[in-house]
Amino acid sequence: MGMLLLLSVAAAGAGIVIVVLLLRNPPLSLSKTCAVLVLVFSSSAAAVYCYGWFSVIMGGPFPELCEDRNASGAALAGMKQEYWPLRSACVYSDGPTVEYVPMSINVLVCVLASLAVVLAGAAAFLRRRARQSPERAAVHLA
Repeated sequence: MGMLLLLSVAAAGAGIVIVVLLLRNPPLSLSKTCAVLVLVFSSSAAAVYCYGWFSVIMGGPFPELCEDRNASGAALAGMKQEYWPLRSACVYSDGPTVEYVPMSINVLVCVLASLAVVLAGAAAFLRRRARQSPERAAVHLA
């Protein structure tokens, strides 16, 4: 998981550099820009997920917040950890749980991954449209 985190951070950084270079050189293909943005958003989603995974595997970001007893006096029964969606929770003997991994990690992963999927579709559509344009021009000239 650590290697995936390093690779995704490197890929996101490289993608940002490529987008900047594409924007500086004028004849820019919109489908290529979308494809590079897919790389940036998907690798960013992977990096955020890996960060959250490490947070959960290490006992959550705030393991010291699990008190021995909750407000009703029930004893701490244990900690519950899930990897998707990323959660770390304190479970008390009377049933309630208190979660400490914020939902923002899951939301950010889903938003970045969704943007990557939408941009991948847009890049494919634009690429296909660009390929068909010369063929249509040739048909209309004949």
